[in-house]
Amino acid sequence: MAVRLFSKLKALPSVPATYASAAAAPATLSDFDLQHKTPVIRKQKLIPVAQYGGRHAVSMLPGGGIGPECMGYVRDIFKYIGAPVDFEVVDIDPTIDNDDDVQYAITTIKRNGVGLKGNIETKSEAAYVTSRNVALRNELDMYAYVMNCKSFPGVQTRHKDIDVVIIRQNTEGEYAMLEHESVHGVIESMKVVTASNSERVARFAFEFARRNGRKKVTTVHKANIMKISDGLFLETSRRLAKEYPEIEHNDMIIDNCCMQLVAKPHQFDVMLMTNLYGSIVSNVVCGLIGGAGLLSGRNYGDHYAVFEPGTRNTGTAIAGKNIANPIAMINASIDMLEHLGHHFHADMIRRAVDKTVNVDRIVTPDVGGTASSTDVVQSIMGNIGLDH
Repeated sequence: MAVRLFSKLKALPSVPATYASAAAAPATLSDFDLQHKTPVIRKQKLIPVAQYGGRHAVSMLPGGGIGPECMGYVRDIFKYIGAPVDFEVVDIDPTIDNDDDVQYAITTIKRNGVGLKGNIETKSEAAYVTSRNVALRNELDMYAYVMNCKSFPGVQTRHKDIDVVIIRQNTEGEYAMLEHESVHGVIESMKVVTASNSERVARFAFEFARRNGRKKVTTVHKANIMKISDGLFLETSRRLAKEYPEIEHNDMIIDNCCMQLVAKPHQFDVMLMTNLYGSIVSNVVCGLIGGAGLLSGRNYGDHYAVFEPGTRNTGTAIAGKNIANPIAMINASIDMLEHLGHHFHADMIRRAVDKTVNVDRIVTPDVGGTASSTDVVQSIMGNIGLDH
């Protein structure tokens, strides 16, 4: 069931140059009461970012599977280069049937302003236990997800020179987590699309394109079937596109989009879509570029930002075997350093990763190599040393 919600929302400011500026004014709800547990826009109290002596405190959520070992590699690299970041580690137990751990993690991210996370498992199948990953995004109102999908010359793939940015609405749609059994054996799941959040993420996409010299935005939808919900998202994108005449705008149905990505990925530049389509398309593009172990994702709200590997893949089957690809988590840490303004350290790691993967071709088995996880990390650290 698709639900279109109209709220009395104040006009939202344009996306700031830094996409998660703590100075941005929070969106507010005025005398509008939503009768469910996940309001589409969370009220946020601005908490000063934890910072002292030029150093930043960052919440680290290792998650499950290969997350803890990949976080260990990030910490080793940060220590080696002297990155001005101190991690507050928060472990979340995937087996417990309450959200106490998640609420504590949310508190630390609110305190620190920034998080670095692996994929957090939710093993409980109880209806009252929500997805940890979705809860983090919704509670912190991180409404935009960005994944820069750029080919690695050192990884052999069918298509070369792909350079696509996926921008995904991150807090509603099918991920509103609103389901109920109306009568026995009949489950209704509500897809929530709001004018306010559609406009926020669409403006984010066009501003991103403008600031990064991108030429085209493609809105991905299923408005031919979901005429009201996806229709609202598409209508909003088309309306905002008129404010950016220098940027080409087109739209594509999600089914055709997946086929076009596999056949002719170079036609895409910036891709804008709702939550579920973004999850599907992100995984398709990751597969085109080399798999789950390479790309990173960025979650942005008005006040908080969380960085993570680009796909929701825990890698539990290969955990502890020293064959997990650490590049996605390392790239997430580079994104985090950029966000914090530590460009020197970010560039240092980025150049070392580029040399390791694309020149030395020291890569793990998932992308056709024979190196272990620690071989890749040692190579990156060695290349950082050569850079000096």
